[in-house]
Amino acid sequence: MNTTLPVSKHSKLLFRLRCLNTQPTFYLLNRQLCTEPNPQPPSLPSEDDKSKITQAVQLLLETPHQEWSSSQPLQSLLFSSPSPSPRFIYKITRGLASSRQALNFFKHMQQNSPSLDPQFLSYPFQALLEEAGRDLDAGSRLSELYQASKEWKIPLTVNAAALFIRYFGRLKVVDESVIVFNELDPSLKNTYVRNVLIDVLLRDGRVEAALNVLDEMLQPSSEVPPNDITGDIIFYGLVKRDRKGSNLSDEDTIELVLKFGKHSVFPKTKWLTQMISSLCRNGKINQTWNFLHELLRLKAPLGTSPFNVLLTGLGRSGDVKKMNAVMAEMKESDIQPDVVTFGIIINQLCKLRRVDEAMDVLNRLGEGSDSDGVSVEADVIIYNTVIDGLCKVGRQEEGLLLMERMRSMKSLAPNTVTYNCLIDGFCKAGEIERGRELFDQMKQEGVSPNVVTLNTLVDGMCRHGRINSALEFFCDMQGNGLKGNAVTYTTLITAFCNVDNIIKGVDLFDQMLASGCSPDAIVYYSLISGLCKAGRMDDASNVLSKLKEAGFHPDIVCYNTLVSGFCRRNKLDKAYEIIKEMEEAGVKPDCVSYNTLIAYFCKIGDFALAQRVMKQMIMEGLVPTVTTYGALIHAYCLNGHIKEAMKLFNDMSSISKIPPNTIIYNILIESLCKNNDVEAALSVMDDMKAKRVKPNTTTYNAMFKGLKENSLLEDAFRLMDDMVENACNPDYITMEILTEWLPAVGESEKLKSFVQGYKVSTCTA
Repeated sequence: MNTTLPVSKHSKLLFRLRCLNTQPTFYLLNRQLCTEPNPQPPSLPSEDDKSKITQAVQLLLETPHQEWSSSQPLQSLLFSSPSPSPRFIYKITRGLASSRQALNFFKHMQQNSPSLDPQFLSYPFQALLEEAGRDLDAGSRLSELYQASKEWKIPLTVNAAALFIRYFGRLKVVDESVIVFNELDPSLKNTYVRNVLIDVLLRDGRVEAALNVLDEMLQPSSEVPPNDITGDIIFYGLVKRDRKGSNLSDEDTIELVLKFGKHSVFPKTKWLTQMISSLCRNGKINQTWNFLHELLRLKAPLGTSPFNVLLTGLGRSGDVKKMNAVMAEMKESDIQPDVVTFGIIINQLCKLRRVDEAMDVLNRLGEGSDSDGVSVEADVIIYNTVIDGLCKVGRQEEGLLLMERMRSMKSLAPNTVTYNCLIDGFCKAGEIERGRELFDQMKQEGVSPNVVTLNTLVDGMCRHGRINSALEFFCDMQGNGLKGNAVTYTTLITAFCNVDNIIKGVDLFDQMLASGCSPDAIVYYSLISGLCKAGRMDDASNVLSKLKEAGFHPDIVCYNTLVSGFCRRNKLDKAYEIIKEMEEAGVKPDCVSYNTLIAYFCKIGDFALAQRVMKQMIMEGLVPTVTTYGALIHAYCLNGHIKEAMKLFNDMSSISKIPPNTIIYNILIESLCKNNDVEAALSVMDDMKAKRVKPNTTTYNAMFKGLKENSLLEDAFRLMDDMVENACNPDYITMEILTEWLPAVGESEKLKSFVQGYKVSTCTA
């Protein structure tokens, strides 16, 4: 097979590969890239030859090269009978101090032995080439030597050919490397030389050309099949996708690996594991499984690691059934699961809250026990995983028992993670004191708590309303040398802001900065929200400035909080400034932004401006929400504009197709009743039922007030029956209205029946 490559073909790169790093010397290069025996100068020199080589080198270095021909001792060493071996001349050439001296010696040999077979000079020429490759001006010198080899008709050795290709590649004249390869005798284009060429081409980003060389090697009946070094060059590139060229698709990667496999060349375990990991990350679990099946069929020496990666991928998708199938496949193929394998299985079962199954797996392991023919001892990580799984499903007590079981095992003891899992479980269950007890216990046993322990307890206390206790605990821990981090401060600041203790939140924020902890965006958002609720808008603006100085960008929620805060303080100009800033920052106002402005304009009675904002909202492609209509309808009703409110209500359902909710119905019903239009209110309530919007106690109370004022007793009885039927319980307002009304008109029995939960229509006077 004789591959000829184009010299300057820079076509679109289809793949990205990276080849092995090689050392600068010929010998390291040969050791890394060549496993087959290449033509070396035959036979090692004898002790006598070694002495002669040393003498010859010494004479050559001491004698000017113009006098070499007249030096009888030198001539005797070089041209004695029998003729010296190629190895002898090669070693002398290598012993000279520079490439210039080596070239002079080579020419001396040519001139003084014209009848010498040119092949005899191949090895000294190789030595000359090795010397020239070390020179600073190697580029021009190497080109001259290559041309000279052709003029002198010196056959290149395999190693010399590989050196030319490699050296030109290092000098970034890859076209010269390609020329050398194309002009080689076909017998020299063996696997070793092709490996060097592929390496050079890949380094230069000529991936397509490299793969063309490789394709010929991968043919079933190839005379130059790939070897392990070929595989190393290619497989290393497959997992290093940050160099020249494009990514090789997952499908092409699999195909390439399997082609190598047919020549019994397989990726190293770490590279195969990385390939499997990439496939799993891309969601190609079935392809990964089929790929491993095919490698097993090709008798690849697979270890546990690739299967562990596949199990992890299956675990991410929650496919326990296939995970069990993979375990069975491993057993059938005599691939031994290790502690990592069982850790993956147990971890996934716990994530799926199948803790009993995880316990079964753990119990089968045991200390030194045999599990399905595999002797694996559970480690502390596996125990911690199961304990955490038990705590996450509320089985903290069983987690404690498992910790005690750990103590009975040889070489196992609870660590910080063990206690953290248990403390977290009790805190989330609201059993803060049990968490504190475990904290004290771990210190007594010499297990050092860490910042996760601190954060777990602080978070648990804050979640269950014990914020002051959390702060006190935090201060105690700081005094004992356990410092908090950004998470600790964020938890406390957010908790104090949520209970409107903004002063303490700001104080903690200042402490956080003084301690060297960098606040995250959540801290800033919490402070801004708390300050806005407290009406401290100047302080909120200052925190916003600090947020931006810290490199964070406010999100839409943060901007909306500020807009709402300024509107509540009647600072519309500031609210507009925030909206302008958010638009300049590329944050588009959303429905909440517009609803906030609409609610503000409704509050101050500027309905025209509120309607204009709503139209602008629609023009921006946003659909008005039930909150938008609710703000407008409520404002119209408060200002006695019932007709406008009803028109907007009708438009809401018919034009905008926004279904009204219970709150909007209640606003309309209450306003209509206050305006003594009870018939219209009843009609709205009928519409409410038709649209399957459930009335609540507030709805009925508004109707009862209106019906009482108009003495519409039968309608009141009907609504009382509706309340009973819909399990809508009366409140004190309901009872106050009906108690004043019904006994006064002689309907005490119906009231009694209603209070007892019976329909009044079944009650006889």
